[in-house]
Amino acid sequence: MDNSSLSARIKELALEVGFDACGIAAVEDLSEERDILNQWLAKKHHGDMAYMERNIKKRTNPSELIGGAQSVISVLLNYYPQKQLHPNSFYKISKYAYGADYHYVIKEKLKPIIELLNQEKPGVNIRAFTDSAPVLDKSWAQRAGLGWMGKNSLLINKEIGSFFFIGEIIVDMDLNTDSIFDKEYCGTCTKCIDACPTDALHKPYEMDANKCISYLTIETKKDIPEDIIPKLNNWIYGCDICQDVCPWNSKAMPSSEPHFQISDSLSMMQKQDWEELTKPQFKLLFKNSALQRGGYKKLKSVISSISGL
Repeated sequence: MDNSSLSARIKELALEVGFDACGIAAVEDLSEERDILNQWLAKKHHGDMAYMERNIKKRTNPSELIGGAQSVISVLLNYYPQKQLHPNSFYKISKYAYGADYHYVIKEKLKPIIELLNQEKPGVNIRAFTDSAPVLDKSWAQRAGLGWMGKNSLLINKEIGSFFFIGEIIVDMDLNTDSIFDKEYCGTCTKCIDACPTDALHKPYEMDANKCISYLTIETKKDIPEDIIPKLNNWIYGCDICQDVCPWNSKAMPSSEPHFQISDSLSMMQKQDWEELTKPQFKLLFKNSALQRGGYKKLKSVISSISGL
């Protein structure tokens, strides 16, 4: 199969296995992104996520991860839920954590594409990623023509908005590439910035993690500052505010991926259930969920901070 046919087949196969979009970019050194990242780190906007300071070269040049890397295949997978939490839930968790852990779902879906590439080039140097290695996934997806960087610092796709996961395959094959998405469709809209209750989005395209509700309820091991607690708006794991208000998500279509659908037990959780949640219940409720990352202790700590328990 020639490069043109193979590249087309990769995209067809990506859609066949359930991805919502697929594009290909040529490997290059992301020097501009590296400068932006270093400036962001210098401002300490990464909080105590020390891992962000490591592997800068790998983050901005896939050749540091995969020897001889020539192409980055990016895929998008919609996770917008068909059903949401009970109206009396009171507490809120990010929609991406409603279902199964996306790391495993995406990597499983990438396997047929990897098998195809192995068939075409036995011994190919190839690796699949999804938020699991120092890869600037949004930058590569933009270079693959899949969307633009929104003012909320998230990638936005004209067809499916921003409620999607990004995965990529880096390979030492010279594939046909797509044109970079070099337009920006946020215009004069600042709804995401205006809606951020903690001022984490203090200006377009720049996020201060120290104030971000997602960071405060998932990443940091420190206690949430007392002046921030009233601004959490009952989010106990992650935050969707800047996505919920985005006009590009106003017509978000529910995902058809079964693994991302909310379970009956989670959808029926109410305020008292959250506040009385035991560790065994937590393990059962969030088995195979990305929410396990934060852990039971962290979740209960946030709930206690909000409720005053």
